[in-house]
Amino acid sequence: MCDENSKFPRHARQPQGVTPLSKTPPADSAMEISTAPFVIIIPARYASTRLPGKPLADIHGKPMVVRVAEQAQRSGAESVWIACDDARIQQAAHAHGVPCLLTRPDHASGTDRLAEAAEQLNLPADSIVVNVQGDEPLIDPLLIRQVANELRAHPESSMSTLCHPLHSHDDLLNPNIVKVVMNAVGHAMYFSRAPIPWPRDGWPTTDATSIFYRHMGIYAYRADFLRHYNQLPVAPAEQLEALEQLRVLWHGDRISVGISPLAAAPGVDTMDDLTRVRQLFGTHHSVFS
Repeated sequence: MCDENSKFPRHARQPQGVTPLSKTPPADSAMEISTAPFVIIIPARYASTRLPGKPLADIHGKPMVVRVAEQAQRSGAESVWIACDDARIQQAAHAHGVPCLLTRPDHASGTDRLAEAAEQLNLPADSIVVNVQGDEPLIDPLLIRQVANELRAHPESSMSTLCHPLHSHDDLLNPNIVKVVMNAVGHAMYFSRAPIPWPRDGWPTTDATSIFYRHMGIYAYRADFLRHYNQLPVAPAEQLEALEQLRVLWHGDRISVGISPLAAAPGVDTMDDLTRVRQLFGTHHSVFS
């Protein structure tokens, strides 16, 4: 899909004056470059109810969204882009050498912003686009690569995501933790904030809780599906659960779900979260440099 010496997928249109981060991981990285070429787009919205200006929150001298981009670059992606809604984010990204696309401010979701960015880049229809959240500066690059490879391995799927075994009854009952049930071939059957599947005859023993899975909010899409997604009507279950991936299932598209041995690192939603992340960067500065 891409010339080995090019930083862009073939036929992709390069915005003037901007070059993407290199697809080569740092020399000290122990990770192998993925055999499934993919592009990363990080949607970033300036407004935040609980933490205004969150993408630009400082983490040891760099804006948070830049820290996210640096972690994303370690995954071996062909290119890494930020897609933002505010010129202040774009200016900060460019100041740190991170390419950034300015998108419309009225997008209803990060997926809609992702779709516009993919259109600006003129990505080929079969390109794999990974959505990395702009408030996850601790994201493990291995998870990014796994979700891209999951989609590459399942050509019948329109998108892919990841899950992790869930063993805590408290987590099962927590509506802020989304659960997923898959079929025999690994396609998502349903996502819910409720504990699914529901144990009719009582909660299973600890050894049996491997049937429960926590959904991890990272996605990979095919570029042609992204162009189609924002034209799909909202699903009733999507509105009820406030889970936009249910729109995909409702319209009959498939989501391939990979099971990851790695648990997702916490994101940043509040000032307390940001304080904890800053402390982690201070303690393990060499890991994130």
